[in-house]
Amino acid sequence: MSSATIHRKKNVKKGIQFCLMVAGVSGTGRTTFVNTLCNRKVLSNEAADNFEPKDAHLEKGISIRSVNVELEEDGTRVSLNIVDTPGFGDNIDNEACFAEILGFLERQYDDILAEESRIKRNPRFRDNRVHVLLYFITPTGHGLRELDIGIMKRLSSRVNIIPVIGKSDSLTPTELAESKKLIMEDIDYYQIPIYNFPYDVEEDDELTIDENAELRSRLPFAIVGSEQTFDIDGQEKLARKYPWGYVEVENPKHSDFLLLRGALLGSHLADLKEITHYFLYENYRTERLSKGVTSGHDESLNAEELANQSFMLKEEQLRREEEKLREIEIKVQREITEKRQELLVREHELREMEARFARESSVASQDDASSAITAGGE
Repeated sequence: MSSATIHRKKNVKKGIQFCLMVAGVSGTGRTTFVNTLCNRKVLSNEAADNFEPKDAHLEKGISIRSVNVELEEDGTRVSLNIVDTPGFGDNIDNEACFAEILGFLERQYDDILAEESRIKRNPRFRDNRVHVLLYFITPTGHGLRELDIGIMKRLSSRVNIIPVIGKSDSLTPTELAESKKLIMEDIDYYQIPIYNFPYDVEEDDELTIDENAELRSRLPFAIVGSEQTFDIDGQEKLARKYPWGYVEVENPKHSDFLLLRGALLGSHLADLKEITHYFLYENYRTERLSKGVTSGHDESLNAEELANQSFMLKEEQLRREEEKLREIEIKVQREITEKRQELLVREHELREMEARFARESSVASQDDASSAITAGGE
């Protein structure tokens, strides 16, 4: 049984851990999207539920809360950790919101860094790093606001960001297309790194290239969410009802919901996790360790901390060398297996040739004997 098969069976049994963060100002549809994604009530609108008129003039700031949900996706259990950010963007000065979310993301990296530096690691340690941030953009019909640009630029070095337009059914198809165009132009102009479903035309297969190109062309995703079902053409469907008809959540003509859900929980889940670990986390780790080593004269940094950081750097170097050796070993083993297969094929061909020669020699000998008997009789 191959290692990939064993790994897949473990994923089916234990489930895949995946962490999704949602952020955006109030009223952009974060809560409804999460509940629609999970097909159950996971988040509630606490701001509306706990509203007190006497406190309306107070700025409550941002609060970060997480909830775990178990989902089944294509036969594999997904342990989904959802991180919500109620209160973001609702203040006059949102600088504290930026710092709060950034601090949360970095704390998860710090937990991993601390766990990696332990001599004896905790086998039950839970990795809570955020793998993707869905940033909900207000459906104004225009481009990005200063708030949107600021938060995405600040967080892009710590998390994969996918921009979405929440409650996109509030725009006409023409307005929505124009809004998408303007938003992507702003992202390019301000050089905001987002997760744009990368692919390599020289290395990736045609199916992967087509799929990622399609997903990239839909950015930012236009999202419609609903927790209500209606009888539409004889079928119960998630939708929003209007006097002129229905907007169906899972209808690709009405919303990009299905496309986004499939990418998050299916086709691109592994890629998002890999980029988080091998790129975003590794960059953060290098920054932290480099900063610690170069600040050796800082009084707050004692000898033990320097020793730990030096040890971790050496450990990381050894780990990478071991990975390279494993890759070389796998490559050599693969080449040996291929050569062995070629030798077996050649050996089989030689045996067939020998058998054929033997048959032909036997037939020739029988012909010679028959000719000799015939000549003697004459």
